[in-house]
Amino acid sequence: MARLASTVYVLDPDTHQWVICDAGTEPEPRLAALIRTDSAWEGGEAPALDAAPPAPDPDPGPNDPGTPEPGETEPDKKPRTRRPAAKTDQ
Repeated sequence: MARLASTVYVLDPDTHQWVICDAGTEPEPRLAALIRTDSAWEGGEAPALDAAPPAPDPDPGPNDPGTPEPGETEPDKKPRTRRPAAKTDQ
């Protein structure tokens, strides 16, 4: 694992708290993935992290509620209108 060349503050996605990663330390891989600035790392290059390719979406099949059947469309919605500006007394 690569070491940090400078101190970095990272927002932990699990706890939503700021974590201080000090210079000369090796941060946890989940935190290291959030530090993308090359100059923060020794050697001036961010480490290559082993990232698994994203899992493919499952086949929704013919009964997918996200795609309407032919002929099934939403009714036309009324366009939103603006209120007239308030009159001011002069």
